[in-house]
Order: sequence, then structure tokens, then C-alpha cells
Amino acid sequence: MGQFKRELSVALAYAVLLGILAWKAPAFYQGSELRNQVVKSSPVLVAAVGMTLVILARHIDISIGAQLSICGVVTGLLAKAGLPMPLAAIGAMLAGAAMGSLNGFFVAVLGLPSIVVTLATWFIFGDSLSWWRQGEFVRGLPNAFQWFGQSQTVGQEIVVGVAAAMFLIFAWGLRYVAAGRAVYATGSEPENAFLVGVRPKRVVFSVFVLMGALTGLASVLEVVQLPQVDPTAGKGLELEVIAAVVVGGVAVSGGRGTLIGVLFGVALLSTIEPALVFFKIDSSWEKVFEGAIILIAVASDAFNFKRRRHGLGTVAA
Repeated sequence: MGQFKRELSVALAYAVLLGILAWKAPAFYQGSELRNQVVKSSPVLVAAVGMTLVILARHIDISIGAQLSICGVVTGLLAKAGLPMPLAAIGAMLAGAAMGSLNGFFVAVLGLPSIVVTLATWFIFGDSLSWWRQGEFVRGLPNAFQWFGQSQTVGQEIVVGVAAAMFLIFAWGLRYVAAGRAVYATGSEPENAFLVGVRPKRVVFSVFVLMGALTGLASVLEVVQLPQVDPTAGKGLELEVIAAVVVGGVAVSGGRGTLIGVLFGVALLSTIEPALVFFKIDSSWEKVFEGAIILIAVASDAFNFKRRRHGLGTVAA
């Protein structure tokens, strides 16, 4: 039970927030507001799955927002060129994987700090997109683009279904597949992982590539919700995703955390913005709350890590 303490606390916090909304703002549960929040948070969940892999391996990727923006534009342009949506989605995932492989090369192969590398590529990707599109939306998209050419109801079900499938596949893989356990081992202690046959550099490179591919998929789930593609669709995503992963119990020191906690983290954070609206609080405070949540979660992890080390030191003595 102790190892799931963070997950349980986040689930409790989410339940409390829902209870307060039911008490103070029952309109939140009327109409399609709750359904829309689930659909809106689905791309964030997919991106958060990728970020979880990277942080479990003791790294971070803050270029994710720029990656999603580029992948979204790629999706729109491919669809506009006449490719069916499945192929457009594959194209977006390949574009994301290419950007992820660039990050992975600098981090895993050259051994550069991931925060420095992804900060640099965040600027490179973002400024390149700005130069390329000049802020111009991708318009004139085919009818098969928005909601995958389905009705809004069916399209929303597809978006949520794809996100749920990715969550379940990776949650199962991290728990039962050797490659998933290798991610935990790499983040916990790379040297020891190497001694038991894990190749940490290969694992780190792979998680960055997967991060990019999942970001590409998340971009597809994001852009199909509107009739045109916004080249700034991923703006601010990095803070939202990192906050969801960290508050969900994934340790920034690597090697610890579960996707079920990340799921609760995404649910909690995605509800903050509409809650602020229903409580008549300026929604610009959302990023303040997200930043504060990251700080509290990181401080909590640091405190628990020091306490465990002290406890181990006491036993050893």
C-alpha cells in the first residue's frame, strides 16, 4: 500500500475537487461539460505516457510543446494533400519520432544533459515552425479531417478510445514486459542495470523516440477536434504534461512511479481550468497552480528520498 501512497493521495484530491464542484458548481455536471473535459484531456494523457517513460529513465523533455505543434501542422498538410487520416497520423508519429531521435542522440549517445538539450530543441523546433508557417493556420482541410470524418460524438469516442488504448498498452508493458522493466532499472541505477544486461544508452534513446512518436499521436488527437490546424496548438503543453506526470507520483530522480498515478494527475490538472471558470476565478491562474503543483511534488520527492537514505544509513549502521 505504501508504494501507492502518492497515487491514492492524487485520487483523493481529484475526488475532493469533484465533490466541491458538485456542491458549489453543480452546472459542471450538466450538459456536456464533463464529457468535453475527458475529450480535451485525452491528447494530454497520450503525451503524458511518453513523458512518463522519459522521466522514469531519469531524464526530461521540455520540447514536447513545440513537437506537438509541428506534428499537428504535418498532420494537417498531409491530410490536405489527400492522404487518408490513418496515413496522416502515421506521418505525424514519424515526424515526432524523428524529433525524439534527435533529442535521444544528444542525450544518450553524446551524454549531454536532457534539460539543456530539450531546452535548445524547444527553441529550434518552435522558431523553425514560426519561420515556416508565419503563424498561418492550415486551412481548407478535407471533410475526413475533423473528428476523423465522423460525427462529433463518434469522433470524440475515437479520441478517448485511442488515448485509453495507449494508456493500457504502456501500463501493461511497463509492468510485465522486459523492456518496461529496463526503463525502471535505467532510471533507478544505470550502472547496476548495465551489469544485469540492460543497455542504458539504448533505453534512453528509445524512450525519447517513443516520446516523440506519442507526441505525434497526441497532436492528431488534438488537431482533429477543430476544422483548422493552429500552429501554436502545443503552446504550454510541456508544463501541463510535466505537472501531471510529477504530481501523479513519477519521481524526477527516475525509477519510480506508475501510469495509474499519471492518469489521476492528468484528470486532476485538466479539471482545474474549468473549476476556476465555474468558481469565477481568472483562468490565467491555471499556470500558477500547475507551477506550484510541480514545486510541491518535487519538494515532496526530495524529502522522501532524503528520509529513505537516512533510514537506510541507520539500518546499515
